[in-house]
Formats: sequence, structure tokens, C-alpha cells
Amino acid sequence: MTNKYVNNLDSIIKLIQENETVAKQFHKVETKILSILNFKDFFEVLLTEIQKTFNIPYVWFSIIESDELANLVTPLLYSEVLIKKINIIKKTDFEGIIKNRSEPILISNDLKACHNLFPPHNEYKNLMSIAIVPITIDGQLIGSLNQADISPLRFRTDMDSSLLEQLGVKLSLCLSNVTAHEKLKFLSYHDPLTKLLNRRIMETVLKREFNRAKRYASPLSIVFLNIDNFKRANESYGHKTSDSILKYIAVKLEDQSRESDIVARFTEDEFVLILPETTSENTKKIINRHKIYFLEHPFKFEKNSEEIAMPVSFSFGIASTEDKTIKNAKELLKKAHSNLYKIKKSKTQSNLTNIDNEKPSNIIDINFSRLITKNNN
Repeated sequence: MTNKYVNNLDSIIKLIQENETVAKQFHKVETKILSILNFKDFFEVLLTEIQKTFNIPYVWFSIIESDELANLVTPLLYSEVLIKKINIIKKTDFEGIIKNRSEPILISNDLKACHNLFPPHNEYKNLMSIAIVPITIDGQLIGSLNQADISPLRFRTDMDSSLLEQLGVKLSLCLSNVTAHEKLKFLSYHDPLTKLLNRRIMETVLKREFNRAKRYASPLSIVFLNIDNFKRANESYGHKTSDSILKYIAVKLEDQSRESDIVARFTEDEFVLILPETTSENTKKIINRHKIYFLEHPFKFEKNSEEIAMPVSFSFGIASTEDKTIKNAKELLKKAHSNLYKIKKSKTQSNLTNIDNEKPSNIIDINFSRLITKNNN
């Protein structure tokens, strides 16, 4: 009886010592990430430190696709470290695995039910045990920290998960701070309505691209786009609808642009496209593709139970470094803007005299009165 009591006491003491060791390791990881205020370093340091400190072969983060965090983190997936360590997962798939549980989940042997949690890389296919730690920001579940091993004994279902739960709480707090900081940074770089680059940052990017084009003797073109008759749409349908038009145009411009192109909002109804490695002739072809897309995909909204399809078009001005009189980025921007308003003036005069033939080739027409309506009743 005495020997049994002593053995139990020894086991308890050993468990306490092990927990103290693990707690110190968690504290070491926490200390490493506490002062980090950007996503890239936060995730890289966090995942690398957990892997190294606890000797866990597989550590990654799963983030719910529809969450705002996913939109902020997705641009980071160019990182060689993060491309295999961050997995964007559909909300329904994540909820099917987590099932509204807030505490850590331990699974061993059969991991088929949580395969959607794995990053899409072959190295994850032989996992046999996993610890899933749900992570929240301001009470909202946004994803999970996942640790896994090819050994089914690493994360047994009968293990004490209290320290993992504490880790989840601390990570949620740290990630909340990083997210708040990154949101502020995002807003300082982007237009709050359209989420495109704002004018200030666009001018900085243009200067960089202009200097690069000059250094390597490569073409650079810039386009000023102005939405035709936007003020009329604003007056007819109100600010809410006109804001939706701007957001629609911003999204579609980015969707239809090449990866190297830069799209920015300049003023209320003006956008700027910066096109590296692009001649003025090829720029006209790109703008023509935008023209066709927007004419074939009108902006749609509802008013008084009717669906209204509003065709969208632009007037535009182009400038290129092929013009040797242009000496700097500021002059390039000014030339494109000047070309835009020559076109706008020409168009206005054409409308006043009711002449509709032989228009400049870089005018794209819109008539907001030409709307397609469909009664939904």
C-alpha cells in the first residue's frame, strides 16, 4: 500500500515537473512573438519557434476563408516559409472539424475527418496524430494553430490539453494586437472604400517604377480612367449606389489586370493604372479588354423591386516613357491626366453638337439613361 502511494506521488511530481518544463517552453515562444506587429514575422517566428522548441515536425495555421484576417494574410503567401505553413480553409469545412468547440482537440490514428485542415502539400499526407488549438480574435473564431506528427502517440486523446488551451488564449491576444496594427497600416496605404492603393502610395509606387523603367530601358505606361457621367448616377441613385459602383469597378479592374499591374484610386471617380513593361500600343489593347468586359458585365442593383443593369464605361488618357520629353514620374502622371481631359473635352463637344462618328479611339461611351430594368415580381 505504501509503495503504491509512493509510486503515485512520484508520478504526480514527474507530471508537475514536465508541465513546468512545457510552461517554460511556451513562455519562451510567447516572449519571441510579443513585440512583433506584422503578420509575416509573427507567423514565421511563431510557427518556426514552436516547431524547434517542442521538436514537432509539422506546425501550421489554418485561417477561415471568409474571415477578414484571411484577406489581410493572403498576400503573404509568397513567403517560402508561410506558403506551406498557412492554409486558407472554407468556413463550412472548418466548422465541420471544430464543431463549435473552443478547447484544443486531440486526434490520433484516424485523421481522415480533418484532412481539409491540412495544407495542400504531399508532406502532410502521412500524419497520424494532431492537436488543433482554436484561435479567436475579439471572441470571433478565425482559425486554428495545428501541431501534428507521423506518430499516433504524439497527441493522444487522453493527454492533458490545459497548456495547449493556455497557448491558444495567449496567441489569440497576440494575434489580435498584430491584426489591429496591420489594419491601421492597410488603411494608411489603401483607399477605405475601394481597398485600392490610395493616391499618396500610388505616386510613390509610380516614382519607383519610373526609375526602374529608366534604369533598364524598359517601357512603362500609365492610364488615367474617369467614369463617364458618374455625377449623374450619383444624383439619380444616391451615394450608396454610387459607392457600390466604385467598389464594383475597383474589384473588376483588379480582377482583369495582370499580376504586375498596379491599380489605384486617384479621386472620387478617377482611377490610375500603372503598367510596367508595357508600351502605349499594348496599353490600348489592355484598356480595350477592360472596355469589353465592363460593357458585357454591367453593374447590377435593385431599386423599387426592380433589377437595374447599368452599363459602365470610361474616358481615359495614356502616357508612356516612350515619350522622351517626359523626364520624371510626376510629368508622366501629368501627361496622362492632360490626355484624359483632352478626350473628355472632345467628348463633351461631340455630345453638344450631337455628332457620334469618328470619335477618338480611346473614348469608351456610357449613357446612364440607357438602363436595362427587370421587374423581380
